[in-house]
Amino acid sequence: MLSLWPLLSSLVCLAAVTYAKSSTGDSVLVVLDQSLKRDNFSIFFNGLEERGYDLTFRTPKDVQPAVIADDHPQYSHVILFAPESKSYSSDITPQSLVTLLSKNTNLLIALSSKQTPLTSLASEFSLILPPPGTPLVSHFPERDTPATVIPVNVAPGSVLSSDLPPVWFSGVPFAFGSSPLLVPFLNAPPESFAADSDRDNGADAIFDAAEKGGEGLWAGSSLGLVAGFQTRSGSRATWVGGIDIFSDEFATKELANGVKPGNQQFVAEVAAWTFQESNVLRIDEVTHHRVNETLTGEQYTINDRVVFAMRVSKFNPLSSTWEPYSEIADMQLEFTMLDPHIRTMLQPVEGDPGRYSVEFRIPDRHGVFKFVVDFKRRGWSFLESTTVVPVVPPRHDQYPRFLSPAWPYYAGAISTSIGFVLFSALWLAGDSQEPKKSKSAKSD
Repeated sequence: MLSLWPLLSSLVCLAAVTYAKSSTGDSVLVVLDQSLKRDNFSIFFNGLEERGYDLTFRTPKDVQPAVIADDHPQYSHVILFAPESKSYSSDITPQSLVTLLSKNTNLLIALSSKQTPLTSLASEFSLILPPPGTPLVSHFPERDTPATVIPVNVAPGSVLSSDLPPVWFSGVPFAFGSSPLLVPFLNAPPESFAADSDRDNGADAIFDAAEKGGEGLWAGSSLGLVAGFQTRSGSRATWVGGIDIFSDEFATKELANGVKPGNQQFVAEVAAWTFQESNVLRIDEVTHHRVNETLTGEQYTINDRVVFAMRVSKFNPLSSTWEPYSEIADMQLEFTMLDPHIRTMLQPVEGDPGRYSVEFRIPDRHGVFKFVVDFKRRGWSFLESTTVVPVVPPRHDQYPRFLSPAWPYYAGAISTSIGFVLFSALWLAGDSQEPKKSKSAKSD
């Protein structure tokens, strides 16, 4: 009986993962600075727990519970709410955070205007922060809050809802690098700028810099406030310029027109994306075969007609299941050998949810080819598939016996053969005996 306990515990763990709200698990470690109170973020944390997450709290300097042990992550997600902390335990370092990402652990990191190890790590994710002590400042619209507490409009996208009201923000902005893996969620207002004071003493310098278009201008909507980063392996990290956006104070603070802000819904949707609840796709099946056949071809012959098909599903956090997904309209297939010989669209198949298919002709070139699907869109999981197949020339008995362009050669050969036969017949049928001499000729 005791031998069954390991099996039962494994089944329980498997069921917990299967019914997790996230596609990668529901365990969350919250690293909360000692100067911050959990009750000040109760709306955000309670929302995570209501969605099925298991939260564990510790301070940055605590050793237990460990983030990673025996080179294996102990949690599916990590929230770092220690924006001003300059020292961490040995398991929370920039190197260990990068290791967590490589092992498919997701990160939600809040920053501040102070110089910390986290601000140095942000540059590795193609985020460029302004000098320390320069938070975001805006005097518009006119309001009774400090210039560093700013209502920011939310632009809809593939991750965020389209009807979100403005959110309150206070913190530091950052400029975006050239990495295509960045996913901007919230940009600074056009009239905002980063400064070391909320007064207008440096307004003339900012205006002159804007007129000249020079470097070093930290102003305008090109600055980011909240941005995600999706690694090539699929793990996600979200960087937030200030922790106050998660607070209960900002979630309940009314806007100028008396409307409730969108902080609560905004941070919930950002966390859902970070924890791989939303916009998570996967490839379930890849098949390829000749037209009018069903078995997968081990090799193909040049000019064969081939059907390539793929099944894609999307994670549904409401039911914790993977469902067929047929709403991708711009996915491509490449049939490549060094360079793509064929690039074509993979279209959804009507009446068969989640299935994408395309039919094409193998090029007139033999060698080792690959079916390549490389779908990368900002905010969505990457879909990558590579299938290697050999393409061979026809066998000696597979070539066509007659070619229509060769009829002139056929006609020449046939006419020559017929002429030879006729000549031979006439030659053989002719009289080859010599004429006899007459007697009169002999007497003479």
